[in-house]
Amino acid sequence: MQNSSPSFLFSLWGGIVADKYNRFTILLVAQVIAMIQAALLAALLFSHHNAVWAILALSVLLGIVNAFEVPARQSMIHLLVNDETHLANAVALNSSLTTLAWLIGPAISGILLQHLGAGTCFLINTISFIAIIVCLLLMEFSPGVFAVQQKQEQSHLSEGFTYLKKTPSLYRIILMLGCASLFVLCYQTLIPVFSKVIFSGNAATFGYLNSCIGMGSFAAAISLASLQKQANRNKILLGGVLLLGIGLICFSFTHSLALACVFAVLIGFGSMTLVTNSMTIIQVNSEAHMRGRIMSYVAMAYFGMIPIGSLLAGAVSQRISAPVTMFAEGMIALLIAAVFGRYLIGKKQQQIAA
Repeated sequence: MQNSSPSFLFSLWGGIVADKYNRFTILLVAQVIAMIQAALLAALLFSHHNAVWAILALSVLLGIVNAFEVPARQSMIHLLVNDETHLANAVALNSSLTTLAWLIGPAISGILLQHLGAGTCFLINTISFIAIIVCLLLMEFSPGVFAVQQKQEQSHLSEGFTYLKKTPSLYRIILMLGCASLFVLCYQTLIPVFSKVIFSGNAATFGYLNSCIGMGSFAAAISLASLQKQANRNKILLGGVLLLGIGLICFSFTHSLALACVFAVLIGFGSMTLVTNSMTIIQVNSEAHMRGRIMSYVAMAYFGMIPIGSLLAGAVSQRISAPVTMFAEGMIALLIAAVFGRYLIGKKQQQIAA
């Protein structure tokens, strides 16, 4: 799934719509519009009429679509799981796949872009939406599951803030995820600099590092999706933040590509553990009628903060170098773990109802 910064502005309204209307319909319409958007981009590039204003307009459109699609999709997981004992694992698997695509997508797109061109990439993206839409149409839900949702009282933006205020165990994790996205998870902006400048490499070097990050993320995804019911996901979440910070600090010091690949695996594992566990804890502990709005806050904290953090990391690295910037990101990760750790492992911290 593509993403862009306009989703940051509309994500809260997307949560309200997801709580008020049929989530399946929202998701289906969003995928159709996203497919049309990708087709228009492909047409622009193939026709060589790729004006900047048109590309920007289509990017804004995609950002708005994602703002409504993400809360609806994330809050639908509960409707697909019949056995409540498998709910946490299902949510973790869904979040893992989303995060894994976010991490390894750029690496795959870079290879395709170099060999096939931008127009062909968007054409492949357009065709891929057909499979998504077909899968949606094949889904089966219990009779009346959406009718109950539609009979709920009118949703308001203020209700989401009030609900989060009453559930500090949720807003603290959302706040932690937002801080990590803004200051730490934007590390991928620096990987190309390390590939070319520090390791004197090329596009293949960049691919190796991204592949190692993807390997770590995949290993974490499998581990998290297979956790036992009694697993303490709060402690695992804290461990992911610590591992991410240590991986970034070690990566910033190394001048060996082989060692960098090892640390990249740690970074990928820590990133996946942080994001997936955050989303799992938040989704499982959110009440059904508020889940869409809560996931819109998560989308704002994660997808909305990473682009801003990437701009910040790029600007800072030009002044103090990429290694120092990555070292600072690692130290911030350790600071985040220290600040939020007492809430994650404290006695009053709410555990997920796996």
